[in-house]
Amino acid sequence: MTLDEYILQHTEPEPDYLYRLWRATHIHTIHGRMASGHLQGRLLKMLVKMIRPQNILEIGTFSGYSAISMAEGLDEGGRLYTFEINDEMEDFTRPWIEGSSVGDKIEFIIGDALQEAPKLGIAFDMAFMDGDKRTYRDCYEMVMSILKPGGFILADNTLWDGHVIDHAYDKDRQTQGIETFNDYIARDARVEQVILPLRDGLSLIRKKDI
Repeated sequence: MTLDEYILQHTEPEPDYLYRLWRATHIHTIHGRMASGHLQGRLLKMLVKMIRPQNILEIGTFSGYSAISMAEGLDEGGRLYTFEINDEMEDFTRPWIEGSSVGDKIEFIIGDALQEAPKLGIAFDMAFMDGDKRTYRDCYEMVMSILKPGGFILADNTLWDGHVIDHAYDKDRQTQGIETFNDYIARDARVEQVILPLRDGLSLIRKKDI
């Protein structure tokens, strides 16, 4: 047994609906590994349970796995707004979101969150960033502008398969975007932050109350 297998055996089981979504994502999409999966999905749900946000913003829906996972943790009346810029994903993702037990808590929006999220007029308690890595810093500033003091940002893929410390990827624009973002967050006095070495790296960022 591997350590990863041990961890999953001692973590809340993956719901059957999400397991079927994970399988379908790998079968019917090119980048199936982008789906959060069992461990990260259960962590996202747990973090929502701990933070108890009223409104969550997600940037980068992909197949809907993370959106459904987070919506599972929402209190009654909570709402998750998730943006996907790739309109080719809509036909796959929308039925899975709407067919889930938490579909009524999720607003699935096709569009550019950088432009469209501020137009919602909502002050968010929590955000999950999982979009284009090349625009992570710009995305972060947009989120900060609509995030309540004391709110949380979860930024995915911040270790980027270890490429952030591999000079072979110094000219890769996605890697550059993550490195720029990580350096920027480390110096940002407005927040507290920690990187978890989970899967591809998950940064937990808290906007200070000041």
